[in-house]
Amino acid sequence: MATYKGISGFNIKSLSSDPSNLVEGEIWYNSTSGTLKVAPLVESWASGGNIPSARGGSAFAGTQTAGALFGGRTSVPTTTDETKEYNGTSWTAGGTMTTARLNLGGCGTQTAALASGGSTTGSPATNTDACEEYNGASWTAGGTISSRRYLKGCGTQTAGLITGGYTTTAVNVTEEYNGASWTAGGANTFTKYGIANSGTQTAALGFSGSPAHTATNSYNGTSWTAVPATINTERADMAAAGIQTAALAFGGFTPPGAETGATESYDGSTWTTSPGSLGTARTALTGGGTSTVALAAGGGTTSSGGVTPGVATEEFSIAATAKTITTS
Repeated sequence: MATYKGISGFNIKSLSSDPSNLVEGEIWYNSTSGTLKVAPLVESWASGGNIPSARGGSAFAGTQTAGALFGGRTSVPTTTDETKEYNGTSWTAGGTMTTARLNLGGCGTQTAALASGGSTTGSPATNTDACEEYNGASWTAGGTISSRRYLKGCGTQTAGLITGGYTTTAVNVTEEYNGASWTAGGANTFTKYGIANSGTQTAALGFSGSPAHTATNSYNGTSWTAVPATINTERADMAAAGIQTAALAFGGFTPPGAETGATESYDGSTWTTSPGSLGTARTALTGGGTSTVALAAGGGTTSSGGVTPGVATEEFSIAATAKTITTS
């Protein structure tokens, strides 16, 4: 019979308490509890600090511990110009944008963010081509995008990327920002709005969108290419985090009509459904960070008047966690 020592080359340690710095796959015997334990990686969402006021259709820039949330809808049909900054625990007020809007593109960091496009207050809403830059304290005007539309984005303040969107119809337009002006990039392989994006201007990933679908494609700074991998849960209006080869997709709206908390990770070739779903299923949410340390904020439930905004913030992590080995 094979033994642990024969396989690994050493005996299982006997410890009076669980190790403080766990390593994936580590096995030990806890002599105090009399149990055999192992440390697998566990993917999960945990509650963070609530946004001070409800938001839906906002944009996000930054990380789980240093993020900026800006724009969005506070109620139907009211949009906001407010910025809220997150420190990993709570939200505080930041500078206000010149143009209040929702469904805008956001990218960059907490102290160097970019806001582009979106829809202004009204019912029906009016699209805008406005672009603004944030320095961590105030917003100033940047170069306008080529057409008035709502969309999503990725990249940085000086190397931003937006693709797809909705003018009076869905478009497949891609644009690149150099810190001063937008120029045309390669047309997307699918014509959608609300396309979730992750990565950089020269190495981006685009997936899902509205109308809902499961397709994924990649951008190399010149052109978009369809990739074989597809999202497992068909949906629209989801949020994204990460880079082109290590992305995270979460939340959204699944046809014919239900919010979801489903979370999926992409490793550069395959989408895998995470065992950890959002605690609050929602659409029109935003977020960012990496594929292993991410943030989800705002969003809510749908109704005949649009999305009813919420205040929920959740934090995603993948970490080694002590588990007792049982016979079941």
